[in-house]
Amino acid sequence: MDNSSSSSSLVPGVSEASFLQRTLERLSFTQSLKLKLEEAAPVAVIALQRYLSEHSEGQQQLDSYSYDVTVTDGVWRAKCFIHHSLNHFVHTNTLRTGADVRITQCCFVYNERRLGHGYICIEDLSCGSERSALLAHISDVCSLPMLTKHGMERSLVLQSDVPLQLSRKHYLSLWNNDAPEGDVWVTGAPSSDAVLDVSKITLICSLESCFRNASKPLSLLVKIMHKSRLRYYGKFGLKIDYPFQAYFEVADQSGMMSLVLWNELCPEFYQRLSVGTVLYLQNYTLKQSYSNRSRPQMDHHRMKIFNSVEICLNSRNPPSVITVISPKSVLPQWGLPEVSYQFTTRSELDKLTNNSACDIIGLVTFVGRVERVKNKGSKGPEKYWTYRWVHAIDGTSNHPFILEIFSSSQTEIFSRICPMTYLVCTQMRVCQVEGSLSYLTSSCETEIFITGYHKRQPYVNDHKVKTFIQWTKTLKDNIVLQKTAVGGHYCYPHPPPVFTQSITDSSAPVPLVAAADLKKELESLQYREHKKVAIQGQITALRYMKIPNSNDSQAAVQKKVPHVSIDICGQAVQDTYDHLSTGQTLEQPSTTYPEKVSTSRSKRRIQTRCDLTELKATQSLLSCDDVPAKRRVGHKHTEEEQEHREKQCDSESDEVHEWENPTQDSSVLYWESSNWLQQKQDVSEHLTQGGLYHDSISQKFTSDEKNALLQWCNLQPTRWTPQHNTDPIPPGPCPGYYKVTILGINKQIAVDAAYLPVVSSDEPRAVGLRDDPHGNTMVSCLSSGFLCPLGDTASHSDPALPQPEEILATASELEDAHVVCVLDICHLGEDKVEVLISKLYRVTHMSLD
Repeated sequence: MDNSSSSSSLVPGVSEASFLQRTLERLSFTQSLKLKLEEAAPVAVIALQRYLSEHSEGQQQLDSYSYDVTVTDGVWRAKCFIHHSLNHFVHTNTLRTGADVRITQCCFVYNERRLGHGYICIEDLSCGSERSALLAHISDVCSLPMLTKHGMERSLVLQSDVPLQLSRKHYLSLWNNDAPEGDVWVTGAPSSDAVLDVSKITLICSLESCFRNASKPLSLLVKIMHKSRLRYYGKFGLKIDYPFQAYFEVADQSGMMSLVLWNELCPEFYQRLSVGTVLYLQNYTLKQSYSNRSRPQMDHHRMKIFNSVEICLNSRNPPSVITVISPKSVLPQWGLPEVSYQFTTRSELDKLTNNSACDIIGLVTFVGRVERVKNKGSKGPEKYWTYRWVHAIDGTSNHPFILEIFSSSQTEIFSRICPMTYLVCTQMRVCQVEGSLSYLTSSCETEIFITGYHKRQPYVNDHKVKTFIQWTKTLKDNIVLQKTAVGGHYCYPHPPPVFTQSITDSSAPVPLVAAADLKKELESLQYREHKKVAIQGQITALRYMKIPNSNDSQAAVQKKVPHVSIDICGQAVQDTYDHLSTGQTLEQPSTTYPEKVSTSRSKRRIQTRCDLTELKATQSLLSCDDVPAKRRVGHKHTEEEQEHREKQCDSESDEVHEWENPTQDSSVLYWESSNWLQQKQDVSEHLTQGGLYHDSISQKFTSDEKNALLQWCNLQPTRWTPQHNTDPIPPGPCPGYYKVTILGINKQIAVDAAYLPVVSSDEPRAVGLRDDPHGNTMVSCLSSGFLCPLGDTASHSDPALPQPEEILATASELEDAHVVCVLDICHLGEDKVEVLISKLYRVTHMSLD
């Protein structure tokens, strides 16, 4: 491996300051084609693209997907391949667009089966957590030239939007497989105004007999009534360049039938075909319908539906001919049916049966962050669904529509849903759950539309849509804005009143996991992946973590605390201070550029504030012997107690995981069980990765911060644009939360979780909560999820909520109590893992069924 520092320009007239150019030149002169860069200059990531990995016979597959990254040093752009050993940096959003990285080791790879093709492979790098300093000075990254090795200037791969590994012809969306990605997907192509000869067409009702007789059917003239999301079915060994499929339900005057768009035709036509589009089809084939698939509910169309046969459109054998008819060329005498809908108001929703379909329109008041969930039923390469929760109102009920919206191959619309927009969702399915309000979830045929996308949609003349529009004209924006929110932790439906587990197969609504399995879940989570799990054991410690208000936070930001790394009991613990203005975390800082990020998938480390001065100031902790718990300032301990507290701070990394504010007093609200001191000696592992972060708290929506808020709650984009250089979002209002230590039932592993109670009915998390009053004991708060009574901005009520010390004073109820805790875990990027407790069950609320 070459460590030389020689450099010279490959292209005359280009500045010697180009790090990328010098690196490529040095690679050209090394004998091993490998290079270790001791003093690597930062480069900015401007694109990160994913595709199915190549798989050779007998080769061990390290990962299902490969990644190309485009970087710039401000002079050149370079498209590079990321070595599979670095893929976990992408999985955790540590390597991301808009940030700087340092390439510390790379090599050059020639394609042995193709002349004139090769690329730089990045084998090691370190990632910065701050926004790129380089990109702040580049107005147009696309204007920078693409760096190529001498003799490879004609390589179209480096210049075009296709993968570096030539066996793949297209990219996939970075975070799911259902969204069109890249230049290969055609949009906005003109429709045909040609005069058609419709005298020799067939009707849908005759296609079943054509299929039985194996006769070639005549041309078809149909209208699209429903459109499904895109489906990617690529897998290793599949010799299809574009393995995509999309279903449409099409109709003519005789009935309705499924149409399937296959493979290469999907990039060419999928985005051009919409509900209401009229098609003239030739050279199509007929096949027996695939029964094991979802279908839209279509009874409201009052048409005959033919399910035994489906229309197939492919690019070969034979090549289908698809003509998209211009709307102005559609003639009434063709007898094509009108698209109809089944809009449901919020007041009518509770009358619908479970799993029935409906369309809705509403004014958005809450938009949750985009999260991901692994598709457990998929075969072959792993797949993730992306989804978000949305609340929308229509004026017919005091409750909003609660919508679980999955990405429906409408990437732009999905990412731009925001409060104060008019939202239409079609073919949503009703979900009825015990103990919560009914909610609606997407189906494969769901389409979504927001303000700016409603024009020319068939539903604009629907009576209920017009009624909704008239209602919105009576609203005042400033009043509605008070009830809006964006992002933050949100999970629905709420856990049921009783935790029930099946005797036969041990199944439960929320999987009950062993403490050791919980550790694996935390370590294997990928970026924005959300899971809900339950763990049984006992609560052994509680601490109230007070969060300074925003004014104090801004003052604290100007007074930075240095970062110190120390080692406690063999665990690396990083001193942290919450840099609020960067909007990264409630407990952890937006760290400075690290010297090195390990390329091995090491265990995630807890980042802990462990300042010796602060340790001494926070040693006045409430023990179980002090119940009722009270805030104690300047309490004098005996020498034995003081020694115990100092030993506790030295041996437990989680004890000092708090947010420091110089103006805050040094008292701490704390409770621990009488046995915890002894039990912790036998604990083999204390899982302290989780916590509460800036991203856990929802924000009020304002039009001025719209773009910044959307970026904050959306997924990291595939490509960087100057619009992504928005100012960071300051943290939302949150006075504090409880850190709960749960000891597993076998007393070998403990885990820390944050408990953030709902304190106002205005919070999105308050919707659907059982409003049964309770006594605000620690147990009742953890069981219900809220403090009683909830305030209400609309009625200007501001009830006196109990203080944390009053709630902690009742924690002795938890002494040695067997409980089941439901945890929501979500990976927020880099090493931030959110672990929140959403419900506690006591033995009296557990059941074997």
